[in-house]
Amino acid sequence: MRIRYLFAFCLVLLSACLTLAQAPASGIKGVIKTRKGEPLPFAAIIVKGASVSTISNEEGRYQLDLKPGYYEVIFQYLGFKTGQKGFTVEDKMQTFDLTMEEQALNLGEVRIGSKDEDPAYTIMRSAIAKSRYHFLQVDAYTAKVYSKSSVVVTDLPMEFLYKKELKEMEKEANFKKGVPMLNETVSEVTFRQPNAYKQRVIATRSSMDKNMADPNMYLLASFYQPEVVKAVSPLSPRAFAYYKFEYLGAFRENGIEVNKIKVTPRSWGEGVYRGTIQIIDGEWSIYSLDLQTVNTGFRLDIKQVYSPIQGVWLPVNQQFHVEGGIYGFKGKGDFVISQSFTNVKVNPTFKPDIVVIDDKKYAEEAKKVKLTGREIKAQKMDEVVSKQKEFSAKNLRKMMKEYEKQDLKEKEKKGQDVDLNNSRQDSTQVDSMATQRNTAFWDSLRTVPLTVAEVKSYTRLDSLVIINEGTEQQRDSLKSSKSDTTKAKKGSKFGLGDLLAGHHFRLGKESPWRLDYVGPLPGLQVNTVEGLVLDGAGLKLRRSGGRMENKKPGSRPEWVGNGREWSVSGLTRYAFGRKQFMATGGVDYGWKRGKVRVSGGRGIAQFNGENPMHPLLNTFTTLFLEQNFIKEYQKDFVRAEFITSEPNGHFEVKANIEYADRTALPNLEKTSAYRWIDWKRRAFTSNIPDNIESRTDAAVMPSPMPRHQAFILGIAATYKPWQKYRTRSGKTTYYDDDSPKFSVGYRKGIANAFGSDVDYDLLQIGVQHAFDIGIRSKLRYKVAAGSFLGRDSLQFPDYQHFAGNRFFFQLGDPVGTFRALDYYRYSTSQKFFEAHVLTELRQFLLTQIPWFRILGVKENFLLHYLATPDSDNYTELGYGLDIGIRFPLRVEVVNTFEGFRYKRTVFRVGTTMNIGWGKD
Repeated sequence: MRIRYLFAFCLVLLSACLTLAQAPASGIKGVIKTRKGEPLPFAAIIVKGASVSTISNEEGRYQLDLKPGYYEVIFQYLGFKTGQKGFTVEDKMQTFDLTMEEQALNLGEVRIGSKDEDPAYTIMRSAIAKSRYHFLQVDAYTAKVYSKSSVVVTDLPMEFLYKKELKEMEKEANFKKGVPMLNETVSEVTFRQPNAYKQRVIATRSSMDKNMADPNMYLLASFYQPEVVKAVSPLSPRAFAYYKFEYLGAFRENGIEVNKIKVTPRSWGEGVYRGTIQIIDGEWSIYSLDLQTVNTGFRLDIKQVYSPIQGVWLPVNQQFHVEGGIYGFKGKGDFVISQSFTNVKVNPTFKPDIVVIDDKKYAEEAKKVKLTGREIKAQKMDEVVSKQKEFSAKNLRKMMKEYEKQDLKEKEKKGQDVDLNNSRQDSTQVDSMATQRNTAFWDSLRTVPLTVAEVKSYTRLDSLVIINEGTEQQRDSLKSSKSDTTKAKKGSKFGLGDLLAGHHFRLGKESPWRLDYVGPLPGLQVNTVEGLVLDGAGLKLRRSGGRMENKKPGSRPEWVGNGREWSVSGLTRYAFGRKQFMATGGVDYGWKRGKVRVSGGRGIAQFNGENPMHPLLNTFTTLFLEQNFIKEYQKDFVRAEFITSEPNGHFEVKANIEYADRTALPNLEKTSAYRWIDWKRRAFTSNIPDNIESRTDAAVMPSPMPRHQAFILGIAATYKPWQKYRTRSGKTTYYDDDSPKFSVGYRKGIANAFGSDVDYDLLQIGVQHAFDIGIRSKLRYKVAAGSFLGRDSLQFPDYQHFAGNRFFFQLGDPVGTFRALDYYRYSTSQKFFEAHVLTELRQFLLTQIPWFRILGVKENFLLHYLATPDSDNYTELGYGLDIGIRFPLRVEVVNTFEGFRYKRTVFRVGTTMNIGWGKD
């Protein structure tokens, strides 16, 4: 063993020696420091007039590989004077150490002693007005990109509990607390407007696995966008609502004047930045920035340095630093990206010499160049820019909006791709040799030198690889002895656990057929009507549409689906308390945009077909809380359903027709056998729903539902007319956004058809919508109304029911679910109106304290209202806190009112997600 480790050490040492011998022979290298001798990490080093650049590492060391010749090299660092020096590079590596001086700022007379508005606001109004202009200025570019991610785990909770696993990870995956986990990528990135990025990975390397192809994602945080990393950019049109700005001074470099602006959020926390941003005077573009935000307890620092490329200032290096912890895990990570731009294509419409005039400070000058809305809409932007060079800030913003509208219409006319959501379109291609590059090759490509700690991390990996390769033969010798055992295991996949939980059988490797066995365990439940129930056990045979294809020449054929599938199923239900066996079956046929289902048999249904209480929760409340919330009946039925929809819910149409023989069910005689805790003040309630409208007398409970037959037709449709979409290659798809969604539904009970006893008509309409009311703040609402136009004969399952809740844990739609409404008390056969409002606020009461905002806590206000002939204006008003970090948990306190008089207060724990049960 000692000989093996010694051998490994010697090979690593030899590899290091070879690396030094093969290092690039020409260029400049050195260390960048302050006057105090402190290293300056991630300083930008740029070759003037060329697409060559690099950045220093965390120790301030840099290396710039150059061919022999003369070069002017620029050194940039935030807050320090830009340095420039000429070098004559020969056939060797020169050493040049640089001491940078802090940038002296000139406040100017306008700032000193002035009682006027801080000049930072004039600067920022101009920069904000031109932000979209700068964002669209570059049509396309190609960039050579070096990126490095480095993640360090600094603390682990209860580390002593899994020491063995950590040792295995250290041995197999080179993971160790406090040691950087590195990933380097060198790639060529091609950008095309509006948001398409193609990355061709030339080389990628990881300190966790020598052969792992895991390229870093290409990140470009553009602060010309309204939001960056889920936080409002200081250049957003909404910036003045969230930030205060302070002019710190200006400095001149290389013929330009740069303004330094302090960015201070009006309320610090998630969704906003703080720090500094430097704006080029007159150009109003970003020179550099140093900003910080927080997200659920993690701090994120972003730094960017820009450089002029073909007259446009582009980010030549970016740095992201993340630090924080959650649930005892603590760590930090760095992501640096250095890019050299080539083939930059500038949109000729956006000329760099236009002048922006601040409407507020220079009102008279702005009036002279003001354009009317009709003039802006009547002309194309390139025509307007060719006629005049000066624009008011307001005019420029309107011009940019009109330009993007005209550009969208032009693309749609030409049949080009459009994307209203402006989502990124990323594609990554990894070179087949990307993970096979040797050390010498990496040293020729890497633009940022490794730190001492990072070198140690790679050295550890190399030694582990050599040791593991030494034991590979031992592993191979064990494979043959285990082969028989492995074959035996493969032949016995179906076990006792599968008998209870279910199993999937693939009927042939390349077959479109699959047989699903559904086990009884997931449907295990207890209720007071049936006792112990085994529900859902059965079989389902599926067939996927498609065909076998050879995707690549010489490859094995693969099954390529076409989105079509049909299935036939049979499921069972056995109620031990009633000693009754039931079965249902169905045939389904589905395609990409629709589905048809025919089903039938004998089953159990809740009176509210939307299933407001899940059987598993009802099992819990029955056994432990002596509360039986589910109210159900038996039905023998035949049903046909049809659904067709646009992807992502742009529109949907549902239709169904059902014939059912419906029978009421009483509670079992000995319901006490199904409670595990006897609550003295509680008793199981009847299986007959308590409904005010159905009572013949206020003091008398309604009678059981008589056995009857019902033939019912239903149709419903939803439509989102303003949903965002994208078109690619002539195909339109829609985003799942929060735009208004309208719905209409009609249900008809058809009398005398096949002996049907019901005769009624129900029409209902609704709308739901959500929109931002501030940073990380949103208002959601749902409104619905309806009426039974005719109700000559109907039974309780045909009533209009509402999304009630009696359980302390609130599930279902967080907007449209009442928090304390009885499931059936106000169900109606007449007319109704319901309204739901949920407001999520980043800052209100408790969140005035920054600590809450930093953790991502949000406050909520909710309103639920129900109006029926008997509901007496039932209302709920509530307050809640989103307290879940990495998990959507909400705690609420809700007051209920009837007749606008206070009734009671309830507490609820729920989620911010829509976890619904749907229909059976």
